[in-house]
Amino acid sequence: MTERLALVTGGGSGIGAAIARAASRAGYRVAIMDAQADAAAAMARELGNAVALPCDVTDELAVDAALASLGATPDLLVNNAGIVKFGHLVDMSVKDFRRVLEVDLVGVYILSRAVGLMMRARGQGNIVNISSINAITPSLGTNAYAAAKGGLVTMTKLLALELGPHGVRVNSVSPGFVDGGMSTAVFANPRTRDIRTKAVPLRRLGSTEDIAQAVMFLASDAAAYVHGQDLGVDGGLVHSLLSQIPRD
Repeated sequence: MTERLALVTGGGSGIGAAIARAASRAGYRVAIMDAQADAAAAMARELGNAVALPCDVTDELAVDAALASLGATPDLLVNNAGIVKFGHLVDMSVKDFRRVLEVDLVGVYILSRAVGLMMRARGQGNIVNISSINAITPSLGTNAYAAAKGGLVTMTKLLALELGPHGVRVNSVSPGFVDGGMSTAVFANPRTRDIRTKAVPLRRLGSTEDIAQAVMFLASDAAAYVHGQDLGVDGGLVHSLLSQIPRD
């Protein structure tokens, strides 16, 4: 049986690292693409059957070179790399707004286009994009991040329409309150942690492993007819608004 290859962007830490570990456990050889070269190398060493690809996902030429170095078409692409700059949208500089969109949306397009064409030529593949509940119900302070993730969910659907006829499935995962990755600093505040935990119907924060398992489900044969969908992994948070408003 031919060894399967998974490419995980932002795979050196946080949610990306959890996804890389889950893919490795599932038998994939994993390519860790990360702008932080040391983090990518450390994760590749940890997994053993992996390769580090130090690369900025917004650099099209660097992405093409990294893909060429693999010498194979990924069976699974997980677009996880992202950044966030907290603050009010109207107070954000145009420069910062553009940078967030470049990483969180344009970077996903660059990888999805390059790998999607490879998968289309082969006639099979899986792409899973990591979005956010902010794509569905944006939170104050998430500004360009929420805008990018909203665009990402729509782009996922477009890619599904284009690539589906060629045997390539495309879906996205929208994490809720995850205790890890970019949210680590947020949940370091005990009061914030308590308030947000109580707001989740399941009464716990999500873990990076929760997200990784959702990704692996979408990449598996168990999800063979799941296509063009956004899977919320949020403990029921998005649908809990009315339950949190007193009736009297």
